[in-house]
Amino acid sequence: MSARLGRAAARSIPYGSSPLLASATPVWRSRFIVAGLALAFAGLAARAAYVQVIGNDFFQRQGEVRYARTLELPASRGRVLDRNGEILATSVVAQSVWADPEDVDLNHPRLAEAARLLQMSLSELRRRLDVGERNFVWIKRQVDDPVARRVQALGIKGIYLRPEYKRQYPHGEAVAHVVGFTNVEDRGQEGVELAFERELSGRPGSRRVIKDRLGRIVEDVRDIVPPVDGRDLQLSIDAKVQFFAYHRLKEAVQQHRARGGSVVVLDALTGEVLALANYPSYDPNDRRRLGGDQLRNAALTDSFEPGSTMKPFVAALALDSGLARPDTPIHTAPGRLQMAGFTISDVHPYGVLTVEQVIQKSSNVGTVKLAMQMQPRDLWEAYTRAGFGHRPEVPFPGATSGRLRPYKTWRPIEQATMSYGYGLSTSLLQLAQAYTVFARDGERVPVTLLRRDTPVAGVRVYRPETARAVRHMLQLAAGPGGTAQLAQTAGYSVGGKTGTARKQEGRGYAARKYRAFFVGLAPVEQPRVVIAVMVDEPNNGVIYGGAVAAPVFSDVAQQTLRLLGVPPDMSVQPRIVAEALPEEPV
Repeated sequence: MSARLGRAAARSIPYGSSPLLASATPVWRSRFIVAGLALAFAGLAARAAYVQVIGNDFFQRQGEVRYARTLELPASRGRVLDRNGEILATSVVAQSVWADPEDVDLNHPRLAEAARLLQMSLSELRRRLDVGERNFVWIKRQVDDPVARRVQALGIKGIYLRPEYKRQYPHGEAVAHVVGFTNVEDRGQEGVELAFERELSGRPGSRRVIKDRLGRIVEDVRDIVPPVDGRDLQLSIDAKVQFFAYHRLKEAVQQHRARGGSVVVLDALTGEVLALANYPSYDPNDRRRLGGDQLRNAALTDSFEPGSTMKPFVAALALDSGLARPDTPIHTAPGRLQMAGFTISDVHPYGVLTVEQVIQKSSNVGTVKLAMQMQPRDLWEAYTRAGFGHRPEVPFPGATSGRLRPYKTWRPIEQATMSYGYGLSTSLLQLAQAYTVFARDGERVPVTLLRRDTPVAGVRVYRPETARAVRHMLQLAAGPGGTAQLAQTAGYSVGGKTGTARKQEGRGYAARKYRAFFVGLAPVEQPRVVIAVMVDEPNNGVIYGGAVAAPVFSDVAQQTLRLLGVPPDMSVQPRIVAEALPEEPV
């Protein structure tokens, strides 16, 4: 009863009797609350306006980054073909392994197995995956397909495969210096792959897609832009000639324990490069532990003093200018000539030689006596028209122009030494091209690395009858009594000139380092090929071009002419086996 009376009394207490509730509320407090709410709503409105209107593009991009991707559709790189359509370089599909580091568990039990399959250590794999907030990282590019499938079968979350194109070179080291190679991004780095990058590379396409959080494509959100594949490139190279020339050169370098060597084979009618080989070479399919010397296309990038291979140009100028005829006698006794404190000498004191015999015997004294009857300008112009001192027309990276100083700076002793190949420099390709002057009746033919089906006009250097007369001299030099008897080829007449030159070291010449040369043409009456051979530092007791380089010419010329279908122009006889006569004292 008393409890009910207490509750009733409590309900009967007036509201205003509480001191707390009866106190007056300050006006500023209610105004502050209302103002705060108004400011909050204003801030929200401003933020909404910024997001929806002012910064809309930025936030749209940020949103798309999290779900939309633009996938590049790679273009297939064009093939590199030889003149007969044989593949020298092609692209094949290869799988590359990539990862989304945020999704990969670095302690996954199968991560070690993935590292083993990819031929890397577990610590290296973890280091590649530990890249912070990035959502894409390459683990290994262009792995073999079976390996890629085994990695995928491990089922490691966050590790995926992506197809790419990988370059393959079926002919390996034989054609490496011509074709070159691409990097992992399929961009040309050396050789034809670099020189013709624009034509071969094509243009990639694109595909805009939406992906879920697992990287799976949900839908396309834009029309696909298809890739434009690169176009095929057909070279002038004949794969069979290239293969034979390379392996014959390799055999000669190894036989003579030389430092290296080069061979250039030109079609005398069209100027096409049928073969361009260097040894040592490399395998463009496996470039691990690759050195800089192996990458150099020495036939194009290296220049050297060409030695006695320059003498036919002096004889041609003498004939062309009327200074001499092929049978004009030249006194070379006693086999030595003093000039400006230097002694120019022959191997043997020949006595009186005709101009033909000067080339046949490779007489330094006879050549100098011819050259000193000429004006320096005339000799310089003849060398220049033959292509010396100018970069070859081929668009090849690193091709050298050689060195031919202006004639106004020549001293008499320099004019003398230049007549037999010292004091100027050239590449092997330049030297081979210069000899097209004799093969094409006085015209220097422009050379090309691309297939050219028809003969081309050349640059006139000598009169046709002059070139034919010198061609006969070259035939004598490769015949009995000449310095290059080992250049003779069964079934075909040949002509050419040997050279043996000391190698420069600093400002002087090395005591026991030489280069051996032979440049020749065949068949003599209607030359189809010009072949230049250089062997660098033969070190097996024989140094002369007639013994070291001429046999390489013989084998390569015979094989090339057969492959080109050139009929023999003489009865097939065994090559004369004779010790080649030494040329000039070196």
